[in-house]
Amino acid sequence: MRALVTGGAGFLGSHLSERLAGQGARVTIVDDLSTGRLENLEALRPTPGPLPLGPDAGAAELIVSDLGHALEGPLAGRSFDRVYHLAASVGVRRVMDDPADAIERNVVLTARLMRWLVAGGLAGFGAAAGAVGPAGAAGPAGGTSGRVLIASSSEVYGKSERAPFAEGDDSVFGPTTALRWSYACSKALDEHLALAHHQRHGLGVVIARLFNTVGPRQVGDYGMVLPRFVGAALRDEPLEVHGDGEQVRCLCDVRDVVDGLCRLTEHPGAVGGVFNIGSDQPMTISELAARVVRVVGSQSLVVKTPYQRVFGAGFEDLRRRVPDLRKVRALIGFDPGVPFDQTIRDVARWIADADGCARGSRDRFGRHGAGR
Repeated sequence: MRALVTGGAGFLGSHLSERLAGQGARVTIVDDLSTGRLENLEALRPTPGPLPLGPDAGAAELIVSDLGHALEGPLAGRSFDRVYHLAASVGVRRVMDDPADAIERNVVLTARLMRWLVAGGLAGFGAAAGAVGPAGAAGPAGGTSGRVLIASSSEVYGKSERAPFAEGDDSVFGPTTALRWSYACSKALDEHLALAHHQRHGLGVVIARLFNTVGPRQVGDYGMVLPRFVGAALRDEPLEVHGDGEQVRCLCDVRDVVDGLCRLTEHPGAVGGVFNIGSDQPMTISELAARVVRVVGSQSLVVKTPYQRVFGAGFEDLRRRVPDLRKVRALIGFDPGVPFDQTIRDVARWIADADGCARGSRDRFGRHGAGR
């Protein structure tokens, strides 16, 4: 099987790429390394040597490029059985810093990817398929087993007060003058684009709305809460909670998320559907901070910082973000199984190994047993 993973050097993408390669797929990774890291792909190296991986590397190859340039260059004329579109701006802080870039990455590149897939980038499509779709465009000849997984976000629910969020619920966004909502709108447009190509061309689209995903390789640079808390706890520094700490979130281990994505993509009943993926076990951010301190064995204090000091005046956050998982459970039996304390320990171990300032924390980490 030939698989393309956009954003494959990132946190989620690298775990997914490893899973696919481990299942025998030939994986092509496209990443511009704006937030992805070469270090995330070290396990995919077929032989000792520096990354990037070349086209003869065996289980995986890495194309270091913006997705748009890759579609016109090294990917031109190629076709894949599975496409996992994960490339996007990540983190509320990054979106707030440059909303125009976030919108362009999430919408413009997704639109170009959809056109490329229909033109032949997805197996069974394009001139070689010998069929014409309903709008006169080349389409699948008698159906196709090709699949396209679109990684969407729980942000598309906006500030809806319904909880848990079900896939058929309305999206409720704030005003266009509030830049915070630009990411949510862009991901909703991604879904519309993908579903429109499914309806018009028969593209084998599956949409996964990801809730908070956590695990090793996730960094706190863009506001991700768990690595930010764990990193501070390892250094016995204060854990900074934004707002009052009563915001409710459900955090799911990346290994469970990858399992769900792979199983959804392979299930014929998922095509043309939208599915929540994540944990449905809620906790407040204050509870999360206290749990990190306990599991890591830290001496850190927990402090609260007003939102406006971090994100500027007028920032809005969701008070409660909990998924309704009944749809995905009914289809594939999705049931996250990695204990959350284990996730915290794995994140702590990864940060302690990766953080150049953490030699002392590595020693203390072991003494407190979090690395065992």
